[in-house]
Amino acid sequence: MSERSERSTAVRVLPAHDSDAGQRILTALRTPGGAVFVLAGLLLIAIIVSNPNFADPGSLIRFAGRTAPIAIAAMGQYYVIVSGEFDLSMAAVIATQVVVAGNVIGQDEALIVPGLVLMLVIGALIGIVNGLATTLLKVPSFIVTLGTMLALTGLVRYITGGAATGNPSDAFRNIGRGGIQDVPILGIIPYSLLIFLVLATLAAWLMRRPFGRTLVAVGDNPDAARYAGTSVWWLKTRAFVISSLSATVAGILLVGYAGVHPSVGSGYEFAAITAVVVGGVVLGGGRGWVLSAAAGAYALELLFLLLTSLGVQSTWRNTVQGVIIIVAVALAGRTWRAVRRPTRGEPEPAPSASSPPPAPPGSRRTGDS
Repeated sequence: MSERSERSTAVRVLPAHDSDAGQRILTALRTPGGAVFVLAGLLLIAIIVSNPNFADPGSLIRFAGRTAPIAIAAMGQYYVIVSGEFDLSMAAVIATQVVVAGNVIGQDEALIVPGLVLMLVIGALIGIVNGLATTLLKVPSFIVTLGTMLALTGLVRYITGGAATGNPSDAFRNIGRGGIQDVPILGIIPYSLLIFLVLATLAAWLMRRPFGRTLVAVGDNPDAARYAGTSVWWLKTRAFVISSLSATVAGILLVGYAGVHPSVGSGYEFAAITAVVVGGVVLGGGRGWVLSAAAGAYALELLFLLLTSLGVQSTWRNTVQGVIIIVAVALAGRTWRAVRRPTRGEPEPAPSASSPPPAPPGSRRTGDS
């Protein structure tokens, strides 16, 4: 046997590949990002027990469609939070886009496509401003997005006078409240749910790309990422753009449900943050899965629905949401540390012979951007 073959047979397989699929799933469910799916399932069962009519496929699919806007907003907020920042401007962005839809598109169906393009451009510009002010001007993102929220809220109130103005055409509103009709068993598949599924697929794909992996690395250790050659300012700016575009899509869908009013989307920034932390994403960045953030939105809405079915007054919603944020953040941080900590006495896995050596400080790895 040659020396090369002896070295290849001596390579130790990493433990992650020694386990079967079932063990890997159980390991994932032990993390906060996996546990949120179990939580959502348990809440769904509890609601069905308290209200058997909710088990009807039509009711379930309509609930999924109504919850899609907050799930989309939560996925957008995930990109900012996992990078170590905050975006408090989401609700103001939604309100701004709702007013644009009502006053620019109006009843002219020919303006639907140009209006949608304008809304996306406005969302991207808001994200760029938030990102550059945070990264280049070194203003904390909490302050930057708080200022953006106040500025946009004031602008919306100035334009509308605090009342509903404009009325988008039914064709535009149908994006949020319409769907594919006459579907067997389900009755209807909401367009909002289809849009959410497409965006969730894109988000999961993006987080597997170099952009997503580097974004998590920046949230975990921005100095190390910077030494590795990552353009941290540009990476975080793109995260803010994605967040604002997600709020824009949520606003487009909410026009169908809630119409045009400056209060549409109120509280969505805190609901999105709550959904993200319920999904096990660590505030401060570096830990969490984007689909878990979306699952956190559904778990949160299921919880509120369960409380309503049990007769709890809706005035308790903010109180429950505040408690959830505190508890979820505390549990997520402790659980992620426990999952990462190696078992006592367990030897460190030997590196693969094909693994490249660690890059020296200051070098740039392929795929970092």
